[in-house]
Amino acid sequence: MDAALPRADFSIDSALPVVAAICDDVKARGAAAITELSTKFDHVTPASLRVPIEVIDAAVAGLEPKLRDAIELAITRRRQVCEQTELAPVCRSIMVAPGARVDTREVPMARVGLYVPGGLAPLASSVVHNAVPAQVAGVEAIAIASPPQPEFDGWPHPTILAVCGLLGVDEVYAVGGAQAIAMFAYGVPGVCQPVDLVTGPGNIYVAAAKRHLQGVVGIDSEAGPTEIAILGDKTALPYYAAADLVSQAEHDPLAAAVLITDDIYLAERVENEVMKMVKAHVERERLETSLSGPQSAIVLVRDMEQGLEVANAYGAEHLEVMTADAAELASRVRNAGAIFIGPYSPVSLGDYSAGSTHVLPTGGTARFASGLTVRAFTKQVHVISYDAAALDEVADDVVAFALAEHLPGHAQAVSVRQGR
Repeated sequence: MDAALPRADFSIDSALPVVAAICDDVKARGAAAITELSTKFDHVTPASLRVPIEVIDAAVAGLEPKLRDAIELAITRRRQVCEQTELAPVCRSIMVAPGARVDTREVPMARVGLYVPGGLAPLASSVVHNAVPAQVAGVEAIAIASPPQPEFDGWPHPTILAVCGLLGVDEVYAVGGAQAIAMFAYGVPGVCQPVDLVTGPGNIYVAAAKRHLQGVVGIDSEAGPTEIAILGDKTALPYYAAADLVSQAEHDPLAAAVLITDDIYLAERVENEVMKMVKAHVERERLETSLSGPQSAIVLVRDMEQGLEVANAYGAEHLEVMTADAAELASRVRNAGAIFIGPYSPVSLGDYSAGSTHVLPTGGTARFASGLTVRAFTKQVHVISYDAAALDEVADDVVAFALAEHLPGHAQAVSVRQGR
């Protein structure tokens, strides 16, 4: 089944040679390399790599009141979900035997770098969905990078800067692409300290830089083009389904839009509605490319049980379930970044104001990966505390196991404590 599933032609490996050279250049030459790369790729040279606080403040002041209200609602709801459902206990403890305790402590990252795309679409909402869980996790230092824009004097898009300002994040860099990931991984003397973790979506070069630098720095995922799959039966509303497919296809020429249905009438109606919407869309060419590519399709199935099998095999970033028994069917979905149930839970809601995360696994990686939550910004540390009696109780077992692995030093480290 996997070979027949619609997928974008998105090869991170093909971008690695270019990205490796960029990362090496940033490591060797720091700010000078980043400035040259910005001029080459972004067609603008920022006045400084770090955005001055007065530029951020001006962006906040310039927000239209209605947009500011929308941003603040998104922040409030995302923070609410983070605090009430994603925030892990600071410490859990178990006594495995008298005098033998193991604690699991959640420790936040000290410093993280968040990447916010600013190319085809300035994704200011990604600031919310990256920064809020990091703040709730207790990360002390948060830095954000977003590409410099020629039309905004070499600074990132002002809405992106405004969201940073509303969140109280003032370490913001006008740096995009692979060079931003390299800056976060290696640091730039006098400009930016290295981080422990890089998160956030981006283009193929950002994804390739994450792969290249993983191990130097932690990463959340290698995000690919966005995806939507809709699992719909005869009860689904064609106009709603079509609008939702178009909403994700407009992101990128490689964006995927997939309808999985057992109803030929729904398939025909949705296809017709999509065609109408595309013709009237300001980004018609981009939509035509994404919807005609190998990553987008209408998949006809025998029934919704087979549809569920297809949905689980596909592992969509966003999965909408528009069926008569949507909640029950959704409860049996194993593989999806986020699941949207019923006609009034469109993906657009999750992108902005639902309170859920919109930084999600793509390319079928929902089989083993999760979206970006508070947990991504913490690490677990076991704290072991045994007293003498508790050690004595298991000493022979530890020695036997160590000797079986031909590690006598391990055995001695226990037996010496018993005077042997």
